[in-house]
Amino acid sequence: MQGRARRVSSSMHTSNIASDGLTTGRLVKLLCLIWLAGAGTRLVILAAPPVIPLIHAEMHPTEAQIGLLISLPLVLFAAFAVPGSLLVARFGAWITLVGGMVIAAIGSGSRGAAVDIWTLYAATIAMGFGISIMQPALPSLVREWLPGRTSLGMVISTNGMVIGAALAPSLTIPFLLPYLDQNWRLVFVFWATSLLATAVLFFALSPRARSVGHAPDIAPIRWWPDWKSALPWLIGITYGSNISIYFGTNAFIPDYFASNGQSELTGQALAFCNGSQLFASLALLLVPAGFQLRRWPYLVFGPLTLAALVGLISLSGFAAVACAGLVGFASAISFSAILALPALLSAPQDVHRTAAGTYTISFTMGVIVPIISGAIWDFTGLPWLTFVPLAICAVTLTVFGLWAISYTPRPAAT
Repeated sequence: MQGRARRVSSSMHTSNIASDGLTTGRLVKLLCLIWLAGAGTRLVILAAPPVIPLIHAEMHPTEAQIGLLISLPLVLFAAFAVPGSLLVARFGAWITLVGGMVIAAIGSGSRGAAVDIWTLYAATIAMGFGISIMQPALPSLVREWLPGRTSLGMVISTNGMVIGAALAPSLTIPFLLPYLDQNWRLVFVFWATSLLATAVLFFALSPRARSVGHAPDIAPIRWWPDWKSALPWLIGITYGSNISIYFGTNAFIPDYFASNGQSELTGQALAFCNGSQLFASLALLLVPAGFQLRRWPYLVFGPLTLAALVGLISLSGFAAVACAGLVGFASAISFSAILALPALLSAPQDVHRTAAGTYTISFTMGVIVPIISGAIWDFTGLPWLTFVPLAICAVTLTVFGLWAISYTPRPAAT
């Protein structure tokens, strides 16, 4: 009986693919392109943390300025969350995504020509703008290309995001900097070139038609977030806590280890912090669907993130490096859970509005928290205190995550 059930399930799976009008080969090609697009949204964001000590040596920025440097892309993500969705509606997801990749690549590469911290900021803003318009385009493109397999497409795109985010901080110090004679400017050019190559590959291999599937026209009438609803705030604070922990940890690990006389561990710590996200992302492919609405991602991995941050500042040597890896692993699990909540908790016609509100709140929080962390270090002179706001975020992630999944949506607006 169970074997028959599995055969029926397999048959249903095959018919779902066929209902999209896609062969298996076509489906695999589209999933690979979606993975590339996901990686492209993250590939250049974390190219800066591994070279921060070299930027320090040349430009002498304060820790608060470093916090702002890491946070600037997030400013654009918050500012263009709602306008980005309008841009997709006006020009289409595919054009917006490719254009965003090109803009982000040019902006990222321009960081290598910066003459001071202010021109570095300007180039970073251009990069952040490009990525900010890519983010609402990606889920829209998944829906267009795979209307009957949207869930699978989002899982693949999230895996691409995680791997794309891990590449620069994991590979720059041990491999790229030695090859480029410790030239931090060429590091930015290298990762920008990689993103530009991704854009070219995506452009060349993408289907010529705007829409591969046969999804109905579901363009929303309302686009402005419902700020009176609790839902975007609950998800936004949860996601903002996750973002703050991840970006804050990447931003301050290099100078923190340098302040403790353990600069030689910086590359390992960043590699563990970001590389462990790959293992988390792959592990989640084996988890049954619907885990995003379970309690365990928040009850387990929120406190685990807090414990890892405490270990990072209280331990030394490889134990501290391992704690950095645990921060990355735990935050990747909660990231994957949180990212699906707007779609799972909103009425179908309100998903876009909830997502826009969520991104605005979460990325605003992701800007403010690292700046506060850096300012605390500057004011007190105590490097370990810079991680205290991140530890508080681990607590808010747990509390607001559990609160969000227990939220009862209001009837859909008419």
